[in-house]
Amino acid sequence: MNRQSQQAASSSFVEREPVYRDILDVGKNTLSPLERAQIRFVRKTFEPGRLSDTMVTLQRVLGSQWIEQCIKNVREFHGLDRVPKLAKSDSLILVSNHRSFFDMYVLAGYFVYRGMQQRLVFPVRSKFFYDSPVGLFVNGLMSWFAMYPPIFRDRSRAALNVASLEETIRLVRSGGMFLGVHPEGQRNTSDDPYALLPAQRGVGKIFHECPKAKVVPVFLNGLGNDLTKQVRGNFDGKGERVIAVFGEPIDFGDLLHRPSSPKVHRELSDIAMQHVAKLGEEERTYRAMAPRR
Repeated sequence: MNRQSQQAASSSFVEREPVYRDILDVGKNTLSPLERAQIRFVRKTFEPGRLSDTMVTLQRVLGSQWIEQCIKNVREFHGLDRVPKLAKSDSLILVSNHRSFFDMYVLAGYFVYRGMQQRLVFPVRSKFFYDSPVGLFVNGLMSWFAMYPPIFRDRSRAALNVASLEETIRLVRSGGMFLGVHPEGQRNTSDDPYALLPAQRGVGKIFHECPKAKVVPVFLNGLGNDLTKQVRGNFDGKGERVIAVFGEPIDFGDLLHRPSSPKVHRELSDIAMQHVAKLGEEERTYRAMAPRR
């Protein structure tokens, strides 16, 4: 091919959306009929249109209301001026440490209550939420089906997690999503909330494949796993202070332009956790101060 032909081919090239594996196709021999039906249904709610718009409205009008009322008396959020303003079509990835079942409820609920228009996306373990009818009901009642896609703990179904990761990337790249992720991969149950677990490289792949999304770190401390005790402490004034410190969007530099590889994904995840750890030191300082009134 001569130079002129090469230039013509280059000018006519159009970047194509990556081809993602369908979790239902990957799991055709391993997903139960109930799991397939629930995945298909929840995925349908993310398709652009009236149904997805209704979920966004419900998460603001109903979902965020109870979260706001149950946490507002003990909640302290710092660094909110560092969080960028979002257009409706923007996607944001919130990167947090993981101490409680309710971390992302509290963090996302704050922004939804104040008018954020993004659709919430929280990958969740498949057990209970996708293998029982009650799980689907709880998913709808608690998050308006934000708990998607499912993550499988069974090693024999590891291939499904690759498809779930790709599904997450597809949603974020489509725009208008608020993705909450915990790079630690599981709850940190140690006595020291500032000693973080190692980052998992899967979130680094999300960062690499979604370069247009804004990645915002946050450190959250003070939430418990006993919902009744947590709510009671909010209303009687005896609950532990729930403090979150937000950081500036992470600049990953040229890492996002390097070829995709496990090493690059690991580096991206580690950088994100370094930002979260730094915010943990800020949170420690705020916690040593008198609570705000």
